[in-house]
Amino acid sequence: MITYSFLQHYWWFLISLLGGLLAFLLFIQGGQTMLFSLSKTEDERRLLVNVLGRKWEFTFTTLVTFGGAFFASFPLFYSTSFGGAYWVWMAILFCFIIQAVSYEFQSKPGNVYGAKTYRSFLYINGLLATFLIGVAIATFFTGSDFAVNKGNITNQLAPVISQWQNPWNGLEALLNLRNLSLGLAVFFLSRTQALLFFINRLNHPEMEKRSRKNLWFNALPFVVFFLTFVIWTLFSEGFAVDSATGIVSMEKYKYFTNLIEMPIILGLFLLGVVLVLFGIGGSLVSEKFKSGIWFSGVGTVLTVCSMFLIVGYNNTAFYPATPSLQSSLTIFNASSSFYTLKAMSIVSLFIPVVLGYIFYTWNAMEKKRTDIDDINNDHHAY
Repeated sequence: MITYSFLQHYWWFLISLLGGLLAFLLFIQGGQTMLFSLSKTEDERRLLVNVLGRKWEFTFTTLVTFGGAFFASFPLFYSTSFGGAYWVWMAILFCFIIQAVSYEFQSKPGNVYGAKTYRSFLYINGLLATFLIGVAIATFFTGSDFAVNKGNITNQLAPVISQWQNPWNGLEALLNLRNLSLGLAVFFLSRTQALLFFINRLNHPEMEKRSRKNLWFNALPFVVFFLTFVIWTLFSEGFAVDSATGIVSMEKYKYFTNLIEMPIILGLFLLGVVLVLFGIGGSLVSEKFKSGIWFSGVGTVLTVCSMFLIVGYNNTAFYPATPSLQSSLTIFNASSSFYTLKAMSIVSLFIPVVLGYIFYTWNAMEKKRTDIDDINNDHHAY
């Protein structure tokens, strides 16, 4: 028999998987930050824009699905975070809006702003979106400045359950060094995977050579910032939840303990890290190795998914409230009703069909490596 607890854990797993897929697809944003530095001619810039432009909708769709799944399965988190830390989320959404506009309008007839303006928007999207998403996710481990009072729902004048406790509305997360370390890790990861993607997809020896050279300067800071965040988090206090009373308290080494007590997740995390490093290392060592994006991509999905799981499973508050620990959100007190989760679970069975469609579409667009002639002969090129 399906229990309420099973559904809550099931939907947190789906959220975690979507988070991992989003982290992988951010390589598109990372590639956009190198449109000017990696290319030397207009043809090379057009080549980069178009190999990335064939994929940008995947990231956008995954982000929307990620937010929609959160809204449907854990509505109290959605209302608390999106309603309280709205400056951060509005900045992220704005970045993705200008991305969509940039791809669609940069090559349109009568473009009075010029292609360079829209490519600058793509650069902004790649820089800010990746960094801010990393900072926002880091607050799952470090906490946020909000309070929850479900009794307010009966207040006809102000039926607001969650309230942010400062006027910065999420921007205060930028003052936390641990948040910044994950933000920078996500930023450099997106650039690293973009370079691996270029090595895999571009039929352009010079740009492939530049991509391998730039890989050193992005992979190294990624590893440094990622290890900084992981080590800092594993050996810091975490937000533990008493399974009997629901009381939240600080527990030393909580996230490290979660990994030890959930060996399957620990295995997935370590496997993910190894795959990411193998994808990067293989591309640096051998010029014949062009499949680094697939090893790194799968590794990213596994690693990020595992990080989401250790912050939500094993009696842990996935959205901690620092001014009032008992306001912290867990998969138990922030979820939708049993009947809502059960109904949505039936719909979720179609997810493999959607993933299959994405795989089929991806392969259909990437039957061979892309060169400048392919772009110049494509009437639908950006």
